[in-house]
Amino acid sequence: MSKVQVVLLFLLSILLGLGAVYFAQQWMSEQVQPEVKVEQVDRQPIVIAAVELEPGRIIKDTDLKLKLIEDAWRNEFQFDKPELVVGKVTTSMIYQDEPITQQRISLPGEGSTLAALISEDKRAVTIRVNDVIGVGGFLLPGNKVDVMNTVSYGRNSANTNTILKDIKVLAVDQTAKTKDNKPIIVRAVTLEVTPKEAEKLLTAKSKGDIQLALRNPHQEDKPEVVRRSVSPPRVTIIKGTESSSVQVRN
Repeated sequence: MSKVQVVLLFLLSILLGLGAVYFAQQWMSEQVQPEVKVEQVDRQPIVIAAVELEPGRIIKDTDLKLKLIEDAWRNEFQFDKPELVVGKVTTSMIYQDEPITQQRISLPGEGSTLAALISEDKRAVTIRVNDVIGVGGFLLPGNKVDVMNTVSYGRNSANTNTILKDIKVLAVDQTAKTKDNKPIIVRAVTLEVTPKEAEKLLTAKSKGDIQLALRNPHQEDKPEVVRRSVSPPRVTIIKGTESSSVQVRN
């Protein structure tokens, strides 16, 4: 066999090998080709806040926008149309892009802005104040205060007691919003109290002057420790028809 024939056979074997590899790859790719499935996800619109909404704000159409979410993430307390929310009053802080829910706004029949801010089982009581009682103008809606009562018994005799602690300020004058963090001179302060606290506050006001003390919002009152004095034990000694009680000493 000549060299030319050897070379031709060698080249032919290479071509046949490459052809076999090519056809084998084609066959394997057809056998293991992945099947792509597109998952169908149903989405529905919900109403969310377009801007930050502070408590006591009457919601406008420009404050809202729609967002599509999966059906699994929806609940019965959300809204799907802005017109169902427009005109309602926010009862707590709602941040931008947060869903609007029934628990965060006043529902029909709940009344005005201030009424929507009152917690369950609480009452709003307004007392007249001056710039001193109003903490020098630094009192704002949402602050917490202690209420003190000063009763005067004469020219040189007076007594001051703290009658209520950790009371929330609902409104200052006719303002129930907290957006402007600026001091203002107030003439009236509306406090959120329980019915019993309301009775105590009005009774104290009739007896003397009311003063408000601004609290640190992060401070918590420690429970008062009640100390009781226990008298030393006694032993009764009986001698015949006579008896006597003797105190036992350590």
